[in-house]
Amino acid sequence: MSDYEQDLPPKQEKIISPFSAAEPVVPADRGFTTKLLVWSAALVLALAAVGGATVLVINYMNDPYRTMQSFPVEKFLENYRGLAGAKYKAEVQVEADLGWREGVGRLMLFTVSGDNRPIAVLVPEAVANNIYFVKGQKYLAELVVKEGGLIYANSCRKN
Repeated sequence: MSDYEQDLPPKQEKIISPFSAAEPVVPADRGFTTKLLVWSAALVLALAAVGGATVLVINYMNDPYRTMQSFPVEKFLENYRGLAGAKYKAEVQVEADLGWREGVGRLMLFTVSGDNRPIAVLVPEAVANNIYFVKGQKYLAELVVKEGGLIYANSCRKN
């Protein structure tokens, strides 16, 4: 052996790793998954808000009472003729049941919200059949003043 060969390190055998055939696996980008979840949640919340707003708008637009003026108790008590024929909305509270006549309806005593003076209202049979009036209950009603100053409730719904 020459001096040169002695200075060289001894030959080493080639070591083969058990992982040499495996492809390196890079973990998925967690940032993308998080962003996807956040955007999906934001989209679901936005759709829920739009859906809720749509329902509210549809209910508001379909409310038959929304365009009516409130029933003016003061004007009615002064001179009912000025109110004859016009439709009004009123939040009424049941004070008393004055009677029932088949084919006509139920005569009720109500107070209108904001005024404690009672008014007599005829609830026609078709409307009265669907409602059980109890003293103190509140209703939203469509009122119209007819001949002789008698107030009719064209519709009533529990408030």
